[in-house]
Amino acid sequence: MLDTTQNFIIVIVAVSLSLLFMAALNRIWPWDQRHAHNDLIGWQLSILGTTYAVILGFMLYTVWTDFSAADLNVDFEANALVNVYRLAAGLPEPQHVRLKTLARAYADVVINEDWPEMSVAAVPTGSQGLDREMWETLMSVKTASPPEITAEDHALYELSALTEHRRTRLLQSASRLPNVLWCVLIIGGVVTIASASMFGAENTILHGLQVFAFSLLVSLVLVAIADIDRPFQGSVHVSDLAFRRAQVNMKN
Repeated sequence: MLDTTQNFIIVIVAVSLSLLFMAALNRIWPWDQRHAHNDLIGWQLSILGTTYAVILGFMLYTVWTDFSAADLNVDFEANALVNVYRLAAGLPEPQHVRLKTLARAYADVVINEDWPEMSVAAVPTGSQGLDREMWETLMSVKTASPPEITAEDHALYELSALTEHRRTRLLQSASRLPNVLWCVLIIGGVVTIASASMFGAENTILHGLQVFAFSLLVSLVLVAIADIDRPFQGSVHVSDLAFRRAQVNMKN
């Protein structure tokens, strides 16, 4: 898990290493000796750059889609919790009061325990017990009037959705890009930037600016992928705002 400062440092280190590599290459293999190979290097760079750009764009789109799905799933979970709380009003005593108390406690535990635990890649367990207690409370309704039976039926549906969205949230919190894809991204970036540094240019300042811009863009995208790939950790993460809104709704 990296914060904003660490991400900034990674970008600076990546760009600095790229420029140092270009400077070292210019000393070992001067630009005027490489100039004769520019046709081959340019063709290679064009193929590598295009291929790597497609891979990079696809990975960024994939992790952003997963991040958006995690954010939406949290909203669904919080909405299901509020619906359970409201439907509890139609249940007989003592399930009526008990279910409302458990729903409020669930929101408190998710905010105060689940989110801090997920931020450090731990598996939250506090909300699981409350979810189980809500199921036991609903299933303990034995005799009820027709309106109460209807309320119980709808509450069971919403509680099923709540449980499903909670499990999905835990899976999304633990999901990561496979290591083999990270190898493709990192090795592909190194090879592409190295190819750009090999180009034989008489104007070394302009060449350095091009390598700087290229390495900066690649490192920024890689850092963005790494952050967004962890939807509940890092500097960019899914907020608990949906459950805070649910707390307000249940208090009112």
